[in-house]
Amino acid sequence: MANICLVEDEQKVAAFISKGLEEQGYKIHIANDGITAKALLQNNDFDLLILDVMLPDINGIELCRQIRFTNTKTPILMLTALDQIQNKVSGLKAGADDYLVKPFHFIELLARIEALLRRQKVVEVADHILAFDDLKLDTWSNVAERAGQQIALTAKEYTLLELFMSHPNKVLSREYIAEQVWKIDFDTGTNFIDVYVNYLRKKIEKGFKNKLIHTVIGMGYILKSDK
Repeated sequence: MANICLVEDEQKVAAFISKGLEEQGYKIHIANDGITAKALLQNNDFDLLILDVMLPDINGIELCRQIRFTNTKTPILMLTALDQIQNKVSGLKAGADDYLVKPFHFIELLARIEALLRRQKVVEVADHILAFDDLKLDTWSNVAERAGQQIALTAKEYTLLELFMSHPNKVLSREYIAEQVWKIDFDTGTNFIDVYVNYLRKKIEKGFKNKLIHTVIGMGYILKSDK
C-alpha cells in the first residue's frame, strides 16, 4: 500500500485521519508542523502528501510551493477550513493536485486519495519492472529500454538508473548517490558522479526530446519528466 505523509497540527484531526487510513492498509507518517514535514520528505519516499493549510510555523500554501521546487510529481492533497475560491486557487497555483475543505466525510477523503494515486505516472508495472514516462527497467533481466528501444548500460550505469527510478521526482545528492551506488563517502574534490550521470543521461536521452535526468544546481540530480 501507499506511503503517505500527513501534515496536520490539530492532533485530533491527525489521529482521526491516520487511524482511518491505516485501517485501509496505508502507511502514515505524521508531521505537526512544516519543519518536521520537510525533514520527513528529505529522508523518506512518499506516494502522497496530505497538507493542512493552517500550520503553526509556515503557511501550508507556502510549504507546498517550497516542496514543489524540488519535488514536482508527488501528489499533494491540501486540507483547509477556508472554503473560499481564492484560497483554493492559491493552493492549486502553489502546486497542490486537489483541495478538500474541512469538515469532510472520511469516504470522500479516501476517494480523493485513491484518485490521486491512480493518476501517478510512476508505477511498478510488475514486481520486477520499474517504469517512468516511456522508460522501463526490468530488475530481473537488468534490461533498460525507452519507447521500446533497448539501452546498453554498464553495471554502474544500470545501478545508477535503478536508483533514480526507485526515487522519481526526488532530488538525489551526490553524497547519496556515491553511498548507494559506490558504497563510499563522496569526495567533493572529484567529479566522478557528474561524469557517470552524464554517461547515463546521454544513453537514455539520445534521440528523445523529453529530457529525464535534470541537474538541480547546488543540490544534485532529479529524475523527472519535461512534459
